Amino acid sequence: MTIARGRGKAQGASAFRLPVRVYWEDTDAAGIVFYANYLKFFERARTEWLRSLGFDQERLRAETGIAFVVAETALRYRLPARLDDMLEVTVRVAHLGQASLSVVQQAWRGGDLLAEGTIRVGCVELGTFRPRRVPDDILSKIQAPEQ
Repeated sequence: MTIARGRGKAQGASAFRLPVRVYWEDTDAAGIVFYANYLKFFERARTEWLRSLGFDQERLRAETGIAFVVAETALRYRLPARLDDMLEVTVRVAHLGQASLSVVQQAWRGGDLLAEGTIRVGCVELGTFRPRRVPDDILSKIQAPEQ
């Protein structure tokens, strides 16, 4: 996983990138990635992006009682990924609020954009699932100037 300069207009100036291999379990009988599995790839990339910023989601849950939950998704599929493809899944913050953030995510195979989406994630109190302010230390890392 790396922080890398942008690739294409939608990705912006800089984005987190996670390599993802397509396994048999990710595909349908024809060896093509099942459409819903892009959401799994995107989830993994967001988790590793937070980890790269120094935030482990399990530790956040245990120590603060908060969690990040997906509130909304919008995806567009462009080209199929296939068994054994090596993908690069990106994360770039599009909007940052007090209790939620929206990220643009893309799945690439080489220079080909396969899928892209906008995911809105909310910060919630686990006991009630009511919105809670994103912790200041996380906000400050996300708001830090891109490298």
